[in-house]
Amino acid sequence: MGAGWVAGVTRARSMAVGRLGPDGARALADAATLSDALRALAGTPYGRALDAEAGTAEAGRAVFGVLLWQLRVLAGWQPRLGVAAVRQLAAGFEIANTRDHLYVLSGEPRPAPYRLGALSTAWPRLAGARSPGEVRAVLTASGWGDPGGESAATVVTGMRLSADARLVTDLPPAARWAAGDAALLVARESFLLGRRLTGRAAGYAERILGRSAVRASSYVDFRAHLPSVARWALEGAERPADLWRAEARWWLAVERDGLRMLHRARFDVSPVVGATAVLTVDAWRVRAALVAAAHEGRAREDFDDLLQ
Repeated sequence: MGAGWVAGVTRARSMAVGRLGPDGARALADAATLSDALRALAGTPYGRALDAEAGTAEAGRAVFGVLLWQLRVLAGWQPRLGVAAVRQLAAGFEIANTRDHLYVLSGEPRPAPYRLGALSTAWPRLAGARSPGEVRAVLTASGWGDPGGESAATVVTGMRLSADARLVTDLPPAARWAAGDAALLVARESFLLGRRLTGRAAGYAERILGRSAVRASSYVDFRAHLPSVARWALEGAERPADLWRAEARWWLAVERDGLRMLHRARFDVSPVVGATAVLTVDAWRVRAALVAAAHEGRAREDFDDLLQ
């Protein structure tokens, strides 16, 4: 046990204590208007970046901007292996930046990219890409690998599966989450959206889920062939239309696992992974609560389902 882990884990536990939690999110969802919900966040870690008059999309992005700032602070307290773990778990921000950059290249306005700092991998080079082909080339030459195409949808899918494959291999405490995420993503792409995986994306998926599952011709066969490390994520999702509820349960399972990691008396990477997980789930839940408040209660039933 080194001094670096003691400081890093202590910081991780203290940051996790400050999250809003399910009860706080329920109170937000009960707010009469989105502005009321945003004002209620003034005394929380999220309040520093939120404008009470913001729209739903702007507020949601600000919430995740706060999460990114928290993860950058958390990483700054970690020894080398802890920094690498937070960077891997924060890969979604680089994926979002890359997706938005592709939209900008197509002429669609997008907000400024997330400021990744030490959590970036290929983003500085991706930001300089001047065409979708250059974006693909940068990814292919990096640890992300070839996403298998140049469209935003293809790139996002390829990057997500690449990130999941690396988590399964390199970060055992998060391997179960990554396998479940891959199962949900492949199920949505193949059996809900009708976009079967090809190229490297299919290869990443097969590495995690097995060839029989990825090449299954029906959703029923797909579920039947999933390995146990991934099958849990689709429990209760008897048909593709049920996947959104399974995705919500995935988030809650990540939070439960993360809290268990935080409560163990250990000074290693596990509590850092746990803190990253619970902070990320908290931001996801807060954004969902803001959407419910913006719909003036009409989305409250769906929000309650997210907490089951």
